[in-house]
Amino acid sequence: MVARAGSGSQRHMEPHTALGDRHGEEMVQKTLVIVCAAIFLHALPASAVDTVTSATVSSSTVVDKTPPTASSPSIVVNNSTICQTGTSGALQTGFFGISGGTTTRDLNCERILLARSVYGMGLKVAGISILCQDVRAWNGLWMAGTPCPYLGAIGDDSRAKWLANPGMSPEGSIIRVAAKVEADKKEADSTPDPAELEDFGGD
Repeated sequence: MVARAGSGSQRHMEPHTALGDRHGEEMVQKTLVIVCAAIFLHALPASAVDTVTSATVSSSTVVDKTPPTASSPSIVVNNSTICQTGTSGALQTGFFGISGGTTTRDLNCERILLARSVYGMGLKVAGISILCQDVRAWNGLWMAGTPCPYLGAIGDDSRAKWLANPGMSPEGSIIRVAAKVEADKKEADSTPDPAELEDFGGD
């Protein structure tokens, strides 16, 4: 009776052992699945971080390569009575940049403006005298038979005084050039010929 009881209990324990083995295998499988999923999910953020970092580095590199720009200042002269012109420029290299601007006086514009203002006040002789400071105006009036005023003299009186004092006319005027040519000719005529001097010394 004892032997039978023992064999019966052994038969009842065999099904429980098989169920335990199956349960253990299922737990191992579930654990492996969970571990693989965790590794996969952990790898995704790392890849995203690397991508963002590389993009940021690439963007910063492109920005650093952009050279600065030197802009020229804007010089605007809208008033016609100023008689100045604006000029500006800039130079840019890979290391530094420089820019600047300046204004330039227009003396001919100033002369015309002064002559027009004086002439408009009724002082016509004074206005023409200002224009006669330019050799082009002086030569034009001389060739037209109406020479520029000379110390208050006009017409034929001014013509005679200009011929007597050609050095008072502007540089390059007709009478000044003619006077220089005549002076050079007189100097050449007054200089003795070196050949004649040698003949005189030989006698």
